[in-house]
This record gives sequence, C-alpha cells and structure tokens, in this order.
Amino acid sequence: MSSLKDKVVIITGASSGIGAATARLLAKEGARLTLAARSTDKLEALAEELECETLVVPTDISQAEDVTRMVDKTIQTFGQVDVLFANAGIYIPGDVSEGNPDEWANLMDINVDGVLRSVHAVLPHMVKQQSGDILVTSSISGFVDIHWEPVYSASKHAISGFVHTLRRQVAKHKIRVGAVAPGKVANELWGFHDEAAIADEISRHDSLRSEDVAEAVLFMLSRPAHVTIRDLILLPQNQDI
Repeated sequence: MSSLKDKVVIITGASSGIGAATARLLAKEGARLTLAARSTDKLEALAEELECETLVVPTDISQAEDVTRMVDKTIQTFGQVDVLFANAGIYIPGDVSEGNPDEWANLMDINVDGVLRSVHAVLPHMVKQQSGDILVTSSISGFVDIHWEPVYSASKHAISGFVHTLRRQVAKHKIRVGAVAPGKVANELWGFHDEAAIADEISRHDSLRSEDVAEAVLFMLSRPAHVTIRDLILLPQNQDI
C-alpha cells in the first residue's frame, strides 16, 4: 500500500458529495489538498474542517481560465501536483423528447470538456516529474446504456473512452489513469439532502453513500506504483443493472 502523506491532490467538485467525502478521507491520510468547485462558501467551510494543508480555488471547470488558475495556484502553493481527482459533474435524466438541448450542452461541457481541460492542465507537470495519478468519476452509466438517462450516459461513455486511451498514452511517463464508476449514490447530485432519507436508502441497500465511493478512491490511489486499476465499478446491492 502506497502512502498519500504529503501528496498534493486536486479535487474538483469538492464542495459536496463524493468530492467532499474524498477530501475528508484523504486529509486523514496526510494529503495536501486543492479544493475546487463553484461554491466558495462550501469550500471554505470544508477547508476549516480539515486538519491538513488546503488551498481553496473557486473553479468553474467549464471555463478554461478557471481550470488554468486552479492548476497554477496549486503549483505556486505546493510546488507539485501528484493527483488529479476529476470529480465535478452534473446529472440530467429524462426522455430526449422532453429535454432541453441547452442543458445537455452544459452537461457535456462540465462532465466531458471539464475533465479534458483539467487533465490537459495537469499533464505537463506530471510528465515533468514522471509520476502522477489521474482519477475520474465516471458512472455505471459509462458501462451500461441506461435508457432513463441517455444524455448523462453519453457523457460517461465518453469519459470511459477517454480514460482507457489516455492511460495508454501516459503510462510511459509513470502516470496512472483510472475511473471510479459508482451506481446510485444518495447525495446532493441525486437530490438527497436529508440524512434520514439517506439512511433509509442505505438500510434498503438501494444506494451507496458518498463515503463508500471515497473509500474506493483511496483504495485505487494507494495501490503500489506498478498497479493500475483502470476501472472500479461499485453498486448498491439492490441496484438492478
């Protein structure tokens, strides 16, 4: 098991859900964290909670200049970037006939283009240091065609294709690339805000907690350097997919 102590980790979508849960877990492992999301207040509250070195960078990953600033400030503050956890994303289900193409374009800009921008921004630093981990939040929807969320599924299929091909390009630089792909998670992205409702979902084995996904992220990042976990799919026990 590799230690994450003093590793510099950028987490996008860090203000809630999987991103916040991962920040809390990696902080306990001694990582140094750049917390990136659009909600400054939530990021600052999370940073106050964590007992580790943190950098808060308000970031809209659909904006190229924000992504550049996120990485530049990380390098200026910590001198390196060891891990990018490209986690930020949005969710839109529903029938195509009733959907809004402008909302779909925004989803693609965040779920796909935002990941591409973030990866492109950190790669020169990782190539220079000849090490690094790039981990992307995908979804079971990136592996199974789910009919009630076709546009979201399309975005996650794109991410799967990108992860699988990027991994082979950068392996020569000792950079690992992988995707964590959860099923239903009882968090804000799925409309869960009440702890009682979340606990009910968990008790019925119908959802995962954000913390379950965070533990999977830690497992992937802490494997020995010669081990790459390309995809890790985790589902609530009752999810029928």
